[in-house]
Order: sequence, then C-alpha cells, then structure tokens
Amino acid sequence: MDVSQSQLLLKRVVNIKAVVTPLWKEEAQKQLQSQLNQIDGRLQQLEMQSQRILTEMQNQGAMPDAAVNQQISSVQVKLNQDKSQLLQQKNQLLQQLQQVQTLEQDKEVSQGQIDGFFRVAVGDHMIKKMQVEILLRDGVVEDIRGEL
Repeated sequence: MDVSQSQLLLKRVVNIKAVVTPLWKEEAQKQLQSQLNQIDGRLQQLEMQSQRILTEMQNQGAMPDAAVNQQISSVQVKLNQDKSQLLQQKNQLLQQLQQVQTLEQDKEVSQGQIDGFFRVAVGDHMIKKMQVEILLRDGVVEDIRGEL
C-alpha cells in the first residue's frame, strides 16, 4: 500500500506554556503596563471628545429644546458606557499585573495556543496525537510534550 494514501495531514491546537523566570516576569509586566498606558490614553481622548461634543451640542441652539436635551443625554449615556468599558479593561489588566508579580519562580503558565500540523496514520492513537504542548523558557523551546 502506498504510504501517502495511509496518512493524513491534520491541524491541531498546540498549547504554549512558559516557565516563570525573572526575564519572563519583566517582559509580561512591560507588556501589561504598555496596555494600561494605551487604555489611559484612550480614556483621556474619550474625556476630551465628550467635552468637545457636549459643548458643541449645547452651543448649537440659542435656546436648548427637548430634542437637543435628548441628544445630549443620549450622547452622555454612550460616552459613559464607553468609559465604563475601558475602566473594566483597565481593572482586568491591573489584576493580571498583580497576578504576574506574585507568580512563583519556575512555575509553568499558559501563554496561549497556536495551530500546528501533524500526520496521522492507521493505527495511531488520535487522542495522544492531539495533546501536544510546547514549553518555553525565556522564549526558547525547552520541551515539546506529547506525540509528534
């Protein structure tokens, strides 16, 4: 029987884990801090935009009527929702930053997932072939776990 006919090339999810090291902690904290700074910048932009928009809306009519007041109220609600969403994201990042700071040295933590390809043939144990993970130490592959 032809070998190419008895094998399939399939895609699987490969889990990526990292060993907590001083360098890993430093990089993770930098990344989280950068994201926090971006959210702070977006919050400042949102605040300036909201003040500008509300001022413009109030200045549109000499006498504010019910329609203008309704528009102003609607815009304020939308801006408050956006601000609340950004503050929630910021809070989650602050919690992650705190978790990173308290992680023990040499502990393994999940870094995400990537897609990988593998060959499967008649007689292979499919479940074992699907369970593969890569362990990184400071960005370098330290171990590949599971059946390739």
